[in-house]
Amino acid sequence: MPRRISIFGVTGSIGQSTVDLIKRDLRSYDIVAVSGGHNVAQLARDAIDLQADVAITAYEHHLDDLSAALAGSGVEAAAGTAALLEAADRPTDWCMSAIVGLAGFEPGFRALKHGGTLALANKESLVSAGALLREEANKYGATILPVDSEHSAIFQSLIGEDISAVERVIITASGGAFRDWPLEDLTGATLQQASSHPNWDMGQRITIDSASMFNKAMEVIEAKELFDFTPDEIEVLIHPQSMIHAMIGFNDGGLMAHVGPADMRHAIGFALHWPDRTSLPVERLDFARIGRFDFRNACETRYPALRLAREVMKMGGLSGAGFTAAKDAALDAFIAGRCGFMDMAGIVEDVLSRLSRNNEYGCGALSLEAIRATDQLAQTYAAEIIAARAS
Repeated sequence: MPRRISIFGVTGSIGQSTVDLIKRDLRSYDIVAVSGGHNVAQLARDAIDLQADVAITAYEHHLDDLSAALAGSGVEAAAGTAALLEAADRPTDWCMSAIVGLAGFEPGFRALKHGGTLALANKESLVSAGALLREEANKYGATILPVDSEHSAIFQSLIGEDISAVERVIITASGGAFRDWPLEDLTGATLQQASSHPNWDMGQRITIDSASMFNKAMEVIEAKELFDFTPDEIEVLIHPQSMIHAMIGFNDGGLMAHVGPADMRHAIGFALHWPDRTSLPVERLDFARIGRFDFRNACETRYPALRLAREVMKMGGLSGAGFTAAKDAALDAFIAGRCGFMDMAGIVEDVLSRLSRNNEYGCGALSLEAIRATDQLAQTYAAEIIAARAS
């Protein structure tokens, strides 16, 4: 019987890689829902190719265009948040959560009640509400599988292992655009320079997050939320080749490293076929040609985002929601020319300090309402701090 699948965020890079894998064996899947944003043409193409039941655009003003593109295909067209959540309520066996930002939290959260597998590529869900997701998964017997290459690597390396024997977890980072720059030059880094990755062609925001290491800071918090590691057990190393995705250190001194090509189809394919492995259309590494792997420390003076991530893990509560909102606001300010590259971490730190000083994190159970409130408050604080710094 075909597996029922939904893909939320189908038009992004993770979504497109998921589509690539599914189309290779479409008869094995029954596509329930696909969602996207402004790229209505791609959303419609994917919905038709995958023979989905419904396609949803996040923006209601695109509904007419989506309906026209799907005319005669048999695919239902829908738009807006309510339609997206209704689609998430439709039963599935496997759901890809790849919507960027806090907007991706609730569809993935709702999908857990079907008791299937949530393939999680949405960082904000874990950073802002990891405990809430895990609680919901446990309630319905659902499985959360990470789709970040680093966390998939950790998951795979721990199969069959006693997690209590783990002493350390090493997450690798490419180092981004400025990995070879002198520290003193970073204050003058331009938007154009920060938007150019040495390894890959990615979107502007993720490329800048890579350069500032905020992307890796989010992943450090994710590792804590997914696997219950302590902040002191998680290390970050710069690894320019980006082929060792993570390493697990055990109490006998041994290390387990997950090595693979820099191709997200590996992590997606692993989550799609878990607990089995199946052939995937990814590069087979030639170690003789690669020749060497390089590593260097990820200095927290150079990358203050990593220090802030550790503080967030220690604070707990709603601090993750404040962190993600402040990070996005600081990134917006840098892109708009309202702050410098090295100012972003300072803005985030100031927001976290203000939230803590005003006792906004709270100690009670997480809730979607509390997460949204903290997100809005952090954005307000960030706007005030950015304006004050610019004056």
